[in-house]
Amino acid sequence: MIYFDHAATTPVKPEVLEAMLPYFSEKYGNASSVYKLAQENKKAIDNARRVVAQLLGAQPNEIFFTSGGTESDNWALRGIASSLKEKGNHLITTKIEHHAVLHTCQYLESQGFEVTYLDVDENGLVTAEQVAKAIKTDTILISIIYANNEIGTIMPIAEIGKVAKEHGVIFHTDAVQAVGQIPIDVNRQHIDLLSLSGHKFYGPKGIGALYLRRGIKIPSLLHGGGQERGRRAGTENVPGIVGLATAMDLTYQNLERKNTKIKALRDQLINGIYKRIPFCRLNGHREQRLPNNVNFSFDFIEGESLLLLLDFEGIAASSGSACTSGSLDPSHVLLALGLPHEQAHGSIRFTLGEDNTREEVDLLLEKLPPFVQKLRAMSPLYEDFLRKHS
Repeated sequence: MIYFDHAATTPVKPEVLEAMLPYFSEKYGNASSVYKLAQENKKAIDNARRVVAQLLGAQPNEIFFTSGGTESDNWALRGIASSLKEKGNHLITTKIEHHAVLHTCQYLESQGFEVTYLDVDENGLVTAEQVAKAIKTDTILISIIYANNEIGTIMPIAEIGKVAKEHGVIFHTDAVQAVGQIPIDVNRQHIDLLSLSGHKFYGPKGIGALYLRRGIKIPSLLHGGGQERGRRAGTENVPGIVGLATAMDLTYQNLERKNTKIKALRDQLINGIYKRIPFCRLNGHREQRLPNNVNFSFDFIEGESLLLLLDFEGIAASSGSACTSGSLDPSHVLLALGLPHEQAHGSIRFTLGEDNTREEVDLLLEKLPPFVQKLRAMSPLYEDFLRKHS
């Protein structure tokens, strides 16, 4: 199988699995207990916390481990809304957030909060000026995705963070797709809360983290024991925590060299599609995008049909976010860019990884054009288009 869906999930690296395995067997102690077996696990958690903090430019006591990006997003948004509701009830976000943010915002609206959903341009960008204009006297939180999971567009996070700081508004970013691909410094970028997830950068599933700037108080999302310094209840997932930190550390080693290779494959794929297939559109910003992301809309076809044809050839890709792949609705991200429904339905996302090769991209470029042509040949819309332009 050739795997081009690394934005959905990544394989656990052998070094990560090796680091995790002892904590499933001989190092199985509950980190909240007092005996030596347990305290060794507490030390492993503390070390993992230091690693994650260092890679984000944060302090260890600002890192809280969660079950993943969705929990981190929920905790950040609902936590700030709850703790600052006496100060105001207005939140700002964008129309192209991951559903973990959008659906949480919709929940908060049902609880009486007001949410401004900023428009994006045709490349999926919002500007710091847009954010500044949306701020009101009762604005308590700005939540802007760092890099979009479908189209890969990278937001001007530092500029938005500066605006938030100047106006005294808390700033959260969903960095689930960005962590492991982009160097991040929460202080230089004025980020107050940041969500991340281990399985996006060759770590295990079911583990994530929330960076919470020291001094910002939010209530617990989960109630129970006193784990995570009394902020997040539940027995610590020691193997997952160790795996997340190990994967994050490995991912940021030689990041520039790895990104140079992946960008070359990305550009090979983008240029190859444009050269071989007419009536297509690259979605997202051409330059200001994640190193591994390629998202195209192909006119006159259904993306799901193209995915099936590719799958028969052993090529795995996606028609958008893996979290909404069961939905028949067109991507809310592509609609926000201004694409008509029929173009949004014809989108495919290819996301590259460290192990992909030029030969694999060449094979994809060999298979893709005839598949697109085969599907267009069955489309009455394509037939009408050719007739009108013949």
